[in-house]
Amino acid sequence: VSVLLLSAPTGSGVSLSISPDLQQFFRDQSVKLTCEDQVGSDGSMVKKKVGSQVESCGAMFGRLSSSSCLLNEYKQFSGSYWCETRTGDRSDPVNITVSDEGLILQIPALPVTTGSNVILSCKNRNQDIAAAYFFFNGRLLGSRKHKHIIHEVQQSAEGFYWCSTDEFGSSPQGLLRVR
Repeated sequence: VSVLLLSAPTGSGVSLSISPDLQQFFRDQSVKLTCEDQVGSDGSMVKKKVGSQVESCGAMFGRLSSSSCLLNEYKQFSGSYWCETRTGDRSDPVNITVSDEGLILQIPALPVTTGSNVILSCKNRNQDIAAAYFFFNGRLLGSRKHKHIIHEVQQSAEGFYWCSTDEFGSSPQGLLRVR
């Protein structure tokens, strides 16, 4: 007698990747979102939610290119994004902020792995890295510097970060997620 044991995949089976892997952008930047289907389900689509409205890529925002969604330059594409299969499986959402202000925080959009190093930096409208003060959950993280490095990140590093300069003001907050 032989017994074949099958195990179902854990999670939703679909994930969202973002290139570049950042949460914050200026309006003149472009972003590529791609659905990666691990279980071979029949197609998946990038969706977006702003307020209570849910939209699909190619219809109300972005441009479809194979399994990717290209978010247009010079557009306001702030919102929460995820991939959804035709059967209703969803990836974890990713929040993207498009800023018209003078400063953005370079922080990963996707969760980072425990034990990895994370480098945060602040970028001004000229695309230059600015010397800034970095904050975590409202607490100042030391003196003014060009980057803040979190060595061997732990779950305790999960939370809200932002940066501030005298010249360019403050960035929006970004949520660092740790897995």
